[in-house]
Formats: sequence, structure tokens, C-alpha cells
Amino acid sequence: MSRIEADISRRQFLGGSAAVVGMFAGFGLAPREVKAQTPGRPTLLTNLRFFDGDTLAMQTGRDILIEGGRIAALPAEGSGPAEADAIDCGGRAVTPGLIDNHWHATLVGVSQLAALTQDIGWVHLMAGREAGATLMRGFTTVRDTGGPVFGLKMAIDQGAVTGPRIFPSGAMLSQTSGHGDFRLLNTLPRMPGDPADHTESAGVAAIADGRDQVLRRTREQLMKGASQIKIMAGGGVASPYDPLETAQYTLDEMRAAVQAAADYGTYVCAHVYTPTGILRCIEAGVRSIEHGQLADEATIRAMAEADVWWSIQPFLADEDANQYSDPRSQAKQQQVASGTVRAFEQGRAEGVNMAFGTDVLFNPSGAATQGRQLTKLTRFMPPLEALRMATGAGGALLAMSGTRAPYQGRLGVIAEGALADILVWDGDPETDLDFLADPDTNLRLVMKDGRVFKEQL
Repeated sequence: MSRIEADISRRQFLGGSAAVVGMFAGFGLAPREVKAQTPGRPTLLTNLRFFDGDTLAMQTGRDILIEGGRIAALPAEGSGPAEADAIDCGGRAVTPGLIDNHWHATLVGVSQLAALTQDIGWVHLMAGREAGATLMRGFTTVRDTGGPVFGLKMAIDQGAVTGPRIFPSGAMLSQTSGHGDFRLLNTLPRMPGDPADHTESAGVAAIADGRDQVLRRTREQLMKGASQIKIMAGGGVASPYDPLETAQYTLDEMRAAVQAAADYGTYVCAHVYTPTGILRCIEAGVRSIEHGQLADEATIRAMAEADVWWSIQPFLADEDANQYSDPRSQAKQQQVASGTVRAFEQGRAEGVNMAFGTDVLFNPSGAATQGRQLTKLTRFMPPLEALRMATGAGGALLAMSGTRAPYQGRLGVIAEGALADILVWDGDPETDLDFLADPDTNLRLVMKDGRVFKEQL
């Protein structure tokens, strides 16, 4: 993109950007400046208590100095530079920007039927609208674990659309009949010359069987800019053909994806629930287990010993869960929920690296529960420990993308040199996280990359 844009005149570039912003403005997506910030001058947050994303305590006696999109320093209270633009936080709680490590930016704001049948342009516009809402909930970074999100990420990074930082996986890799195969049965058998299915051509999923095909599809997503690769290693709730207990992808196929990702300096994450699938993923070199609620004690111990990450969600089959009309999906959802409490308890007991994600999927109304999903973790652990899963721990998982990470710098922490994604809340994270459920009322300031997107102090 840099080489292409170097060949475009400034006049043409600004004209094109204005057209893009104008197009999105009708959907409420155009970025807006909330608080005047003097270019070239630092910003100083004062009068605050802060959680740094790692230490399980609220800290006081320091201000937060932001310069050039990063946290420049944590000076003693009242000792910051006089020339800085000061923001008085009124003694409120300050946290790093929240991280959702299992999000589907393109697929969350539309129904499953719409995603599989509607014009892809409309789907992308709905995703852009939802991206702005995601940021206003305090989620300044998401790891997108499957879907055609590269264009949305580019629009956000270039300032044409408001939204979170996105770590994209691109199309989800699935075997035939796997969790990413949403073809109708009347399209089978698939012959070598047949065109790609809609979900494949749109970039939602990539069906790949055998080592050669897995290598090709993995490399295609890396070529598009994937910061990590997502494979389907077991049955899923939303997919119609695969019971949860199915093991998907052979060890050789998994290793092909892992090898191609490693050659690019990054890793593979895998959708999987059961011990058989998880253990195969670990043997293949997969570095992040997505979901895993049906893991048994021996498998959880193996995850800890292998130092893999567990990207886990509070799947409880409650009022905030994804909604399914198919009785088969409803039954699978209950099966997953039955293992959620034990998974959290044993994962903590074994010391597995755990990061928070929601996996709100095909659920336009459910997207707004993103913060409330995080509050549910306090059922299994103290509030600050739960908050760390969505800040410092989440940032550590993102860092596994290495040089493939689209944003260079630490995320999820308030520390010198970290990227300046900062939130100011009405609430006390040491006591509970209930305030996260109502960001419209309780979230007073949203800063991403040192820029203020919301300010109601």
C-alpha cells in the first residue's frame, strides 16, 4: 500500500479520502474529533487511580503522559510537563484499553442467513458500523478470528472509519464437512473445476483438504496480511454437519498450517472443544486453543506444560448467548455450557495462560453484551484478575504475532513505551466489574493511539 500510495498525488489522495469518509458518514462511521488536542503537544492524564494491566492492584500517586501515540512516562503526580494538555480524570479508575481475543468483526453484526446470502458490500458496511460501537464499549483492540476483515482494518487504520485495532486472521481454514464448511448439501460433490462457494469467495472461510491445499490457503491469508492463522480442529455449535466430538484436520494437515505460519514469524490458533482435538493441536504446534470448554483435567495439564494459550469465553447458554433456531445447535450449545465452569476453574488451577474473548457471532443484538461478557469472569476469579485477562494477558497473546503484528508496541498495559490505548471509568475494578456492562453511562473517556474518541469527564 505504501508503494501504491507513493504514486498518488496528495490532491488525489485527499479527494479519495474525503469521498470515503463522506460515504461512511451516512452510517455514522466517519471518525470525529471529540476533544481538541494540540498537534505536537503531549497529553497528561491527572487525578486518577489506575490498573496497569499486569499488577493485581489499583495504583495511585502517578499521572500518565502520552506523546506520539504512546505512553511516554508515568511521572509522579503533579510533576508532569507544564506545556502538556491536561485531562483531569476526577479521581476515577483508569485502565488499559480492553482486548477481545476472539471477535468476528465482519460477522458479529449480521445474522447467519444474511452473512451467507446478502451482498458482501452491505455486510461490510454493517461491520463498519459495529466497529465504531465496539470502540465505544472500550474495546480498543480485537483479534479477529475469522472473516473478510482486511478492508475494514485498512479503513480504520487510515482514519476513514472509527473502530478498534484489528489483528486479522482472514478466512478460517476448514476441512470438507468441518466447522467452516457452510455449503448446501445440493452443491456436493465438489469437482476440481467448480467455482468457490460464496463463503469462500467472500473470504469468510477457506476449505482445504490435504497438506498441499492447507499450505496454499494458509499462505494466501498471510499474503493478505493475516497476523495469525485460524484453523478449525473440531466440531462447532453454529455449523450444521459436524458434531462437537469430531476431530478435524489430520496431524499432518495441522503441521502444514503451523509450518507456513512459522515461516512468516507467526502462529496458528485453533477452534476446538474436545480433548482429542486439543491434544492433536498441541502435538502439531498450535499456540492458541480457542474455546476448549470440554477439555478434561489431563488435557488442561498438557496445555499448561506446552505453554499454549487458552483463549476462552464465558459460554453459559444464558440470555446473552448466541441464538440458534436449529435444535442440533441448541443441544451442542448446552453441551459446551456444561463444561465452562470446570474449564475456568481447572485452567486457573493448572496455571494455563488464559486470555478473554467473547465469540459473539451472527448476533446483532448480542454485540452490545461484549462488556457484560467480561463481567461474568468474576464468577470464577477476583475482578482484577478477570480484567487482566482482557488487558495485559490479552496483549501478551497478541504479541505472539511477532513481526506479523500490525501494530508495533505493547498493548493492554499502562507502562512506559506502550501504545496509548486508555479508558477512564466510573467504577471500582477492585470491587467488581459490573460497570463494564453499561459503557454508555460508565465509560467516561476512550483514548486509542493517543487520540480521544469519547470524553465525558
